[in-house]
This record gives sequence, C-alpha cells and structure tokens, in this order.
Amino acid sequence: MDFSEYGLTLFKQAQLYVPENLGRQDLLVAGGKIVAIAPHIEATVIPGCEVIDLNGAILCPGFIDQHVHLIGGGGEAGPHTRTPEVRLSRLVEAGVTSVVGLLGTDGITRHPESLLAKTRALEAEGISAWMLTGAYSLPSPTITGSVDRDVALIDKVIGVKCAISDHRSSAPAIEQLAQMAAQARVGGLLGAKAGISVFHMGNSPRELEPLREILRHADVPIGKLLPTHVNRAEPLFIAALQFARDGGFIDITSSIEAPIDPATAIMRALQADVPLAQITLSSDGNGSQPKFDDRGNLTGIGVAGFESLLETLRKLVVQHKLPLEQALSPLTRNVATFLDLPQKGRLAPGGDADLLMLDDQMRLRAVWAKGKQMVRDGKACVRGTFE
Repeated sequence: MDFSEYGLTLFKQAQLYVPENLGRQDLLVAGGKIVAIAPHIEATVIPGCEVIDLNGAILCPGFIDQHVHLIGGGGEAGPHTRTPEVRLSRLVEAGVTSVVGLLGTDGITRHPESLLAKTRALEAEGISAWMLTGAYSLPSPTITGSVDRDVALIDKVIGVKCAISDHRSSAPAIEQLAQMAAQARVGGLLGAKAGISVFHMGNSPRELEPLREILRHADVPIGKLLPTHVNRAEPLFIAALQFARDGGFIDITSSIEAPIDPATAIMRALQADVPLAQITLSSDGNGSQPKFDDRGNLTGIGVAGFESLLETLRKLVVQHKLPLEQALSPLTRNVATFLDLPQKGRLAPGGDADLLMLDDQMRLRAVWAKGKQMVRDGKACVRGTFE
C-alpha cells in the first residue's frame, strides 16, 4: 500500500530539540502530525514516504508569535501611517508557524471582524492562527457584543487585549479592567480556551499597578494576565520581574532594542530568579514603532519586522551562551503553555508537525507547518494567495 496520500515524511538523523535536547533522532510525520520519534525508524517499510536526511542539522519546534498586527497597526500620525497587512511569506521566513493576531491603537478604522477574516486566511494558507478580541481602548470592540461571548463562541478568539499605563490608552478604571479580564476568563472556561488578557504596556510611571489592582479587585488568576513590551523601560522591567516571580507570565518584545534588548532582558530575568517557564518572547510584528517626545508629540514612525525573533535566539545562544533548549522555550513551549495550546510548542507524538531546521549558527534553513514545507534554503516556497 502506498501511504503518500497521508503526507508521510521521515526526517532522518536530526539533532532534535523538543525543545529539550534529545540528541540524534529520527522523526516521522503523517497527516500533519508527529507520529513517532526514535533513534532509528526504517523508511523502507513505509511505501510512499518522503525521506529527508538532516545529517545532524538542528530540528526544533516552530515559533509561536503571540503578538502580531495581522491586519496592520499604526495610524498615530494619520491615515497614511496605517501599516499594511502581514504577508504569509514574512511569517514563515522568520520561523513563525503559529501566530496570534490583535489590534493596536486604532480600534476605529480596524475591526475585530477584519482581524478574524485575516486569521482564517492565514490558516487556509498553511499556518496556525488565532486572535485576541478588543484593542487599546475600553469598552473593548468585539464581534458578538461582549468579550466573554467572543471568547466562548468564536473558535479563533482565545482572549482579549487592551492598553494600560500608556498615553494612547483610554485611561480605563480598574473596575473596567477587572470586568474585562473576568469576562475573558469566563469565556475561556465556557469555550475550553485560554481566556487570557493581554496588556499593552506603555512607559507611564504607573507601570504594572493596574494589573496589581485587578488582582486585588477580582479573582482572575495571575497566570491569565500578560503584560507585554516589558523591556521598553527600566522601571517597567523591574516591576515585571517581580510580577513573574509572583507567578505571572511576562512577554518580552523582540523588536524593542532599547533600553533593554530582548536577549539581555531574558538573561537578566533568569539572573533575577524568574523561572524560565514564565518568560515569553513575541515580535509585535507589523505594528508601528512610533517615537514620541517628552510632550507626547510624534517624532518618527517605523514598522516592526519578524527577523528579531531569530536574531534574539541567535544572541542568546552565540553571545550569551544560553543552551539552545532554554533559548527556544520563550518562543515555543512557554507560549504554548500560556495560550493553552497543547498541540503546539513541543515535538512529541500526537503534536502538530511544526518544524524548523537550523544550522549551528542559528540560521533558518527550512520550515514545515503542519507537515507541509513552507521554507526551503531560507526562502518561502509557499506564498500567500496574493503574493
């Protein structure tokens, strides 16, 4: 019997990181899933199976980027500064095989409905995609009329986002923030999802105090609240370290280079006794990168890319000498744990076959998403519908 219709691929002699280092292993994929990992799997007994000899190259889980402006962001300097939609090729060429989309400052000309459509489009084009409802302001813009209904009833919606401690936020009252987080939590319970609340952090002196107030005024578990961009200001970062030591997750942004670059932020967190499992890394990709003066006036604007994810991994391993299995965790397993995606972030039988092939300098050579090759020789071999 020819099994080629099941999409069988056998990866031979990979230096396998799951993300733990398992040494030289063979890995068998069928129907987009990992079905076996062993020191030796015989290909001749599987007719129609494609065999890829990695000859000791690194094979590891695909990245999960949980903070991407899929339909664009920006707009802080007028309509012409709205960033464009993301292209599939840009994601996969950065090693991203799973993505979570969200809205930013502009919750007026951008809509959760459009974000949902883009999320479904990327799924159809070959990667895994989810989204957060809401935007910077409260009350949250939603699809069904409430945060809990969005999370409970719409398959792709796994949580909510808003902005705090930022001059672009809507200055929400603690009661509003607590209600939003509680609704996301209940929606997650009803929909069997993570039910998370993600907080864009500005560099206001209030820092993480709004999150502390939520914990004081509501019964939402600390593990469901995620402050992001925590490396954008030194006082905010110090507060985030304590938040993580108290049991929360913190999200470091790979596209923020100052005042604390992402690799240094991860190393500092580890040195400050923050458990590695509480640290995640995301790109803020396709979002605008506005610069403001002390009076809040816009002085410049750019667009965040995705290359910073791999660059951070490279710096952690090559420059900071962090073992690869630890450097991979904030991009893979830790994110999957926070997002409650057990089929992602790890390489194990039954999990999705989201795979990256890296060389010993952490350069990306190939990508497979759900068993389908998306990148070959560092370049996308599958592109979006209109690319």
